Amino acid sequence: MPPKSRQTSKRTTAVASSDDPDKPEYRVEALAKGLRLLSMFTEQRPTWRVSDLATESTLPLPTVYRVVMTLTSEGYLDRLPNGDYRPGVKVLTLGSAALRSLDLVEIATPRLQELSERTGETVNLAVLQEDRALYLVRLRNADLVTANIQVGSTLPAVYTSIGKLLLAYLPETELGERVSPASFSLNHGPNAQSTMKGLRAELKQLRRQGWSLQNEEVAFGLRSVAAPVRIGERVVAGANVAVQARDWPTERIVEELRPHLLETCAAISELLTDGAAR
Repeated sequence: MPPKSRQTSKRTTAVASSDDPDKPEYRVEALAKGLRLLSMFTEQRPTWRVSDLATESTLPLPTVYRVVMTLTSEGYLDRLPNGDYRPGVKVLTLGSAALRSLDLVEIATPRLQELSERTGETVNLAVLQEDRALYLVRLRNADLVTANIQVGSTLPAVYTSIGKLLLAYLPETELGERVSPASFSLNHGPNAQSTMKGLRAELKQLRRQGWSLQNEEVAFGLRSVAAPVRIGERVVAGANVAVQARDWPTERIVEELRPHLLETCAAISELLTDGAAR
């Protein structure tokens, strides 16, 4: 009996040590390759051919083919009639589940719904993903005429009110790492910043005032005002109210919408900070 007891103890130790994901013996290469290929499907490149996946990923074509066939059979990829592949329903389900599980989304959504009802306008919550604003919550007013932005969509941070605000709170070195000339997309509104120099000057002002205004920079006819969401002193996200430019001059946005938005973001920040402290 004693030898068996010692053997059990060794197995328990081995299982406990397996919690370290960086150990090479616990890495499943086939799974890693599948996840690597899935991550290549983006909003900018939503469909791929197998040959292009192999070229871009530098993985052998037979390997990519086997991984793609496996992902397709499991519902994570769909094959289109032209031979391209796109993310399947299971990928979308995983993404939605991840967003729903975020404390930020869960805590912020009821307060953002109240803000949307109080103002009658579109309300968004987003975080910074590299040099883009990633939308986590979108409560859209049917009258707002914009591109088809949905939860999970991204827009260039340099043009959006939330994106600019989040960029403003980055350390200078990180700002330089995230934003490059390629961050300034060709698709933008008439008042968009087009240079890093102009953007830096604007970001300094935004950080001083603690809120951001977007005046037909994303698209013609669209304005928005954004405020930061914090955990303690750290800015983790931003929320905005987006409106039709024809109905909302910038002065009216600042006077009527900004106070409600700042109040909402302060309430969300307090709840997040309290939750983090527990």
